[in-house]
Amino acid sequence: MDRRKRSPLRNVWLLLLIFSLFPALARAAKIEEVVLPNGLKVVLLEEHKAPVVTFQVWYRVGSRNEITGKTGLSHLLEHMMFKGTAKHGKGEFSRIVAKNGGTENAFTANDYTAYFENFASDRIELSLDLESDRMQNLIMDPKEFQLEREVVKEERRTRTDDDPYSFLIENLYAIAFMVHPYHAPVIGWMSDLDGLTRDDAFLYYKHYYQPNNATVVVVGDFNTKTLLPKIKSFFEKIPKGPEPQQLVPPEPAQIGERRSIVKREAQLPFVFAAFHTPNYKGPDTYALAVLSSVLSAGKSSRLYRSLVYQQQIALDAGGHYEGLTTDPELFYVYATARPQISPEELEEALGDEISRLQSEPISDQELKKAKNQIEADFILGSDSNFFRAMRIGTAETVGAGHEYVTRFVENIRKVTAQDVMRVAQKYLVEDQRSVGTLMPISTAEEGDAAENGEPKEAPGGPTKESR
Repeated sequence: MDRRKRSPLRNVWLLLLIFSLFPALARAAKIEEVVLPNGLKVVLLEEHKAPVVTFQVWYRVGSRNEITGKTGLSHLLEHMMFKGTAKHGKGEFSRIVAKNGGTENAFTANDYTAYFENFASDRIELSLDLESDRMQNLIMDPKEFQLEREVVKEERRTRTDDDPYSFLIENLYAIAFMVHPYHAPVIGWMSDLDGLTRDDAFLYYKHYYQPNNATVVVVGDFNTKTLLPKIKSFFEKIPKGPEPQQLVPPEPAQIGERRSIVKREAQLPFVFAAFHTPNYKGPDTYALAVLSSVLSAGKSSRLYRSLVYQQQIALDAGGHYEGLTTDPELFYVYATARPQISPEELEEALGDEISRLQSEPISDQELKKAKNQIEADFILGSDSNFFRAMRIGTAETVGAGHEYVTRFVENIRKVTAQDVMRVAQKYLVEDQRSVGTLMPISTAEEGDAAENGEPKEAPGGPTKESR
């Protein structure tokens, strides 16, 4: 018998064992937090199961901090951070990491920009040298800036302008957020990218890339007593900068449904409906997470089961809720129609499933399953140094603190069926809803629409962009 094959029953018992041990595991993983004199926060979590470590630097700056006419700056600056300093020239950063067997990359989102390296434990000092250097000494050659700006514009063309579904989501976000900068895409509007200059990016760098606007997160096989003095020796000498302004205009309460119809060359209709909901600062965030799991997590969720399997009117259906954001974001659901199915039928079916959740409590079995899914995803993600650091970095950067991570499962377990029904009734309502519909048209029709003045580019967008 092949010992690598486990029976389903054994897998069930293994998950139950993990769940039962989780509180003890969480307590054993002690997180150390230190704030240096220059304001840099350092968060350390030792994990000695393998001789590897992830080193991450999180800056509290993303598309949320951009102004009209300068969208895309955060993401473009992320690209420029790999273009070199006086100490480490163009391309040298990535070459050093690769030569030492590591991996590196970065990503930009609404609320943050983060950089990371994954190394064998004995190479961790390379991260300290490289990241402390580019935190203060970035050289931004004008020619390199022009080249990288074209790279980002091409990213926008391929990921959004030429993708009708992403195009629709951009449009939806722009009508859902009329004031708050979440209405703009992380990658930026094409017209703004055209106008960005090297000086725009350099001033942005000097304003936001300060130690007092950053958090270093390290997870893996290291000794805190040994590593912390080294971090201090590399980063403490960087002078504290002025506190970057983080205030943005709050989004006014939505008092009526908003709709957007996008006509693009596409195979099938697509419906995307979003609702304004609170973030981690509100007590309902955990109930909303469970509601999202019941409604849209995987092929056994209510939406997928009903629209895809039972009614057979959709090829795909799902949704998402993210409470770990600096400001309140959107709870959304979506579906892609089968051939011959109209967007109206699809939207009605999405609404019916939401109405069911508002009118009757979910069963104990369904509640338990949703909680188990959330816990399983959380625990399995904790097996990775990188994803543990990601969770800590996100929580620290948006203002929740790493305590949010350590208490997440405990708070999910407190959610009741009545809580799920209550938040569905409170937040998934028509007056807080924005609906985007993709209407497929032929290439010729799309060309006619553009000639008649209908916009070729639309608002809104994805919440994260990687280099």
